[in-house]
Amino acid sequence: MPTYEFRCKACGSTFDVKRSMDESSAPAPCPNGHDDTVKLLSMAGLGGKADVPAGGGGGCCGGGCCG
Repeated sequence: MPTYEFRCKACGSTFDVKRSMDESSAPAPCPNGHDDTVKLLSMAGLGGKADVPAGGGGGCCGGGCCG
């Protein structure tokens, strides 16, 4: 089940909620009892490293064109 991060507008705390994707946009009460919360944009799965060919390749410093 996915985990979604929320922030409370009243106290500023952030907290995680595990719920189905169907319920991802539903309101989530703050653990401190506040109801004014917003779901934060998650960057999970969007990061990572791109495959870079061996030997650099391209650019002034990576392609061997500089003296």
